[in-house]
Amino acid sequence: MSKEITSREQDYSQWYNDLVIKAGLADYSAVRGCMVIKPYGFALWENMQRQLDQMFKDTGHQNAYFPLFVPKSLFEAEEKNAEGFAKECAIVTHYRLKSDPDNKGKLIVDPEAKLEEELVVRPTSEAIIWNTYKGWIQSYRDLPILINQWANVVRWEMRTRLFLRTTEFLWQEGHTAHATRDEAEKETVQMLNVYADFAEQYMALPVMKGVKTENERFAGAVDTYCIEAMMQDGKALQAGTSHFLGQNFAKAFDVKFADKENKLDYVWATSWGVSTRLIGGLVMAHSDDDGLILPPKLAPIQVVIVPIYKGEEQKSQIDEKVHELVKELKAAGISVKYDDNDNSRPGWKFAEYELKGVPVRIAIGARDLANNVVEVARRDTKEKMSYSIDGLGKAVIQLLDDIQVSIFNKAKTFRDDHITNANNWEEFVQLLDEKTGFIAAHWDGTGETEEKIKELTKATIRCIPLDNQQEAGSCILSGKPSSQRVLFARAY
Repeated sequence: MSKEITSREQDYSQWYNDLVIKAGLADYSAVRGCMVIKPYGFALWENMQRQLDQMFKDTGHQNAYFPLFVPKSLFEAEEKNAEGFAKECAIVTHYRLKSDPDNKGKLIVDPEAKLEEELVVRPTSEAIIWNTYKGWIQSYRDLPILINQWANVVRWEMRTRLFLRTTEFLWQEGHTAHATRDEAEKETVQMLNVYADFAEQYMALPVMKGVKTENERFAGAVDTYCIEAMMQDGKALQAGTSHFLGQNFAKAFDVKFADKENKLDYVWATSWGVSTRLIGGLVMAHSDDDGLILPPKLAPIQVVIVPIYKGEEQKSQIDEKVHELVKELKAAGISVKYDDNDNSRPGWKFAEYELKGVPVRIAIGARDLANNVVEVARRDTKEKMSYSIDGLGKAVIQLLDDIQVSIFNKAKTFRDDHITNANNWEEFVQLLDEKTGFIAAHWDGTGETEEKIKELTKATIRCIPLDNQQEAGSCILSGKPSSQRVLFARAY
């Protein structure tokens, strides 16, 4: 175990913070609650962004950009949405500073530069987008509108943690407009499935697809669908949400269209998003006490090659062979780094790339070259193997595929082993105290009972699984009849 990283067993929260900092993903900033995403962390986000962006475009969506600032009157238009985000809003009231006459070198707000209307720094973009859509939509011929935005948002958080919850964060937000309820609902489910496919196929992160309760749904939505993931400490992480907004925002902003019979109706809407918290989820779901474990499909560096040599003659012989391998791997779309920097010893490099979660490390020395072999180490299992140099490129490509599958299977086994039924209140509380993960338990369907459980245990209903089996039972708290179990957990 790295001496610089607190062990998971000792302090899971500190382990996470240590790992994010030491692996070079992010750093704290001078702005309270905000973070600096460092190049290695941003490269990881770019890989996520690139793949998601293609998946959005493959489903017919286009990218656009809307303003960071929302006039307060527009923000207030959809009451439930405004109330839901009101406590997290940052507000711009003035547009100019001036020198302080009583304190040279200091600046104060110019009272004469007060805005006629205050501006909300977007916590989400429904208001500004639906105000814009009003001018774009007149007829069914203008529908559907399928737009995604890559942006930053600001939500004034009191308790922050790098990637998982910060005052400013990066995300994408899809906003679509449709002529029928059925079309909008299909869009909502389609995007939920896009998120689930991305999480499982690229992040190697198994997720539960479900619908949120009324208490937990997005402010202003008719239904909120979600994917929920389990971290290694048994806590849940909401990894993505897709909202069926009904006609709520269309009514708030008077967005109507003429249908084929020339009758006016309100537009049907969806919104959906994931953020840089996915990076936090990736770290917590897979990594160990020695550093990151990154799935190959998203790792900024998939393969690192470290030469071991004495003298320039050996170095030049190794260089020649490695350059052939690098060319072969890059041609196959593999991200590879040849670290021949002579400022650091091979042992230090091994530890550094283990910390950074590089999936495959190849060490090659003069003796290896003579024997036509290399040492290959996989980060996830730390297994070391001897591979022939002949056909090495194809073997490494296959190994990366194997690692991707192995990481997913390990996380899925952990998740499945940590879903436990609770049949009464005593069992429920005991399971929570034992940090067992998701708890499947009966609930009477009322918001009052849900809030009481949250108040007593800090556990929330993560979702009602889409594939839920119907099963008669009694609510763990109230004892009232229940037709199905829902998933509870404490969460990030």
